[in-house]
Amino acid sequence: MHGRRIAWPQTFAAMGQVGRKGQHALTAEHLRFVREAPRGGVLHCFVLDCSGSMLAGQRLSLAKGLLIALFDRASAMRAEAALVCFGGAGADLRFGPAVPRWWNERWLGPVGGGGGTPFASGVRRATQLLERSARRKPAQQRWLWILTDGRTTDEATRPLNADEVVFVDFERGTVRLGRCERLAQAWGARRFTPEELIG
Repeated sequence: MHGRRIAWPQTFAAMGQVGRKGQHALTAEHLRFVREAPRGGVLHCFVLDCSGSMLAGQRLSLAKGLLIALFDRASAMRAEAALVCFGGAGADLRFGPAVPRWWNERWLGPVGGGGGTPFASGVRRATQLLERSARRKPAQQRWLWILTDGRTTDEATRPLNADEVVFVDFERGTVRLGRCERLAQAWGARRFTPEELIG
């Protein structure tokens, strides 16, 4: 805890909640701390599934809308961002890594969908990007976001240079494979639905 700044309003609020139980003195359990960005900066690498299955039920459109919000958030935090798209026969880097100053809907609009789901290619391309960033900025915190419905049989291993991994699960319908949930568990990653992030 050395060097961390105390967030006093949240600490006093915690004291008030505990104080109702009869404790009024400040204790370690009351302390809340200011969340500070890593000194080496942050990189958010987004991997977007553009396969044919993502076209069903407007999943790809929803993913694009969520991406715009996430890129806006990265820009406000002056964090770097990158976008890898996979679908059809392979994967390619569409943006970054860079601070997204001019990110808007017109830029993302041309990203289309269709074909197979080369999940392993998308992860491989992201792994290469994260490795380069780790060499360039060792102190940087690196987040990997995977936006997919999990409709693939590809196997892939968790990138070593991803400090945090988040699966955004776009699977819908009555018959579900649950692949995103299983991958998140295997990778020690977080898993959210788009609605949980938008709400």
